[in-house]
Amino acid sequence: MNLLALDTSTDTLSIAARKAGGAVQVRSAAGGAQSSHTLIPLIREVMQEVSLTFDALDAIVFGRGPGSFTGLRTACAVAQGLALGARGLREADALPVLPVDSLLAIAETARVEHGATRVHAVLDARMSEVYAAAYEWQPETQHWRGLDEFVVLAPQDVLVAPGFIVAGNAQAAYADRLAPDAQHVYALPTATAMLRLAPDLLARGLAVPANQALPLYVRDKVAQTTAEREAAKQLAQTQTAPTGHGAQPR
Repeated sequence: MNLLALDTSTDTLSIAARKAGGAVQVRSAAGGAQSSHTLIPLIREVMQEVSLTFDALDAIVFGRGPGSFTGLRTACAVAQGLALGARGLREADALPVLPVDSLLAIAETARVEHGATRVHAVLDARMSEVYAAAYEWQPETQHWRGLDEFVVLAPQDVLVAPGFIVAGNAQAAYADRLAPDAQHVYALPTATAMLRLAPDLLARGLAVPANQALPLYVRDKVAQTTAEREAAKQLAQTQTAPTGHGAQPR
């Protein structure tokens, strides 16, 4: 299959492209706020290296999250734009888009790089929390089975079952707070991992029309607007203000 994959869910931007029967070409760079400036030029580079035009792609794969809110929006928007523009701007002609869970891609990276088949995947969610989910590799079907739903929780609350390896990027940030008795390996949700996962996920019908591709945030909101903070402050002041001499609170 002719595939392009991209992930900007972490501080590392990852891009990979593969032409059917050919080698995979990869690019990585600093992610975060820089992703929006470097993503498109790097995509063009890998597409040229594998001698692929966008209209020849079978699908565009992107890391849907959880992860950096800005990064997830960037990856989703670029995947949608490329899918819609590859064969014209009519939605009916758009390429299919395959959203891939970032934690699943971490499990796949840990399998290939570390031989792990039972993985508790974690990503640093900032604010002293992690995103987490457990997976088990099914050798008979050659795909991963998710064992639970994505969660966001404090690192000390991550419970790792015996025999599972903790894989991700959160160990450096939380050290002994994160599953201190478990084995840890460093792994990121790379675009190459997503390329390996893509054929099975596509065969299972998990691609979506470009206009239906959405990021997976897990945590709905990480910050309040200035107006929301001011309103909350005023409400707190009202609730704690003295009621006056002899007055009874209502």
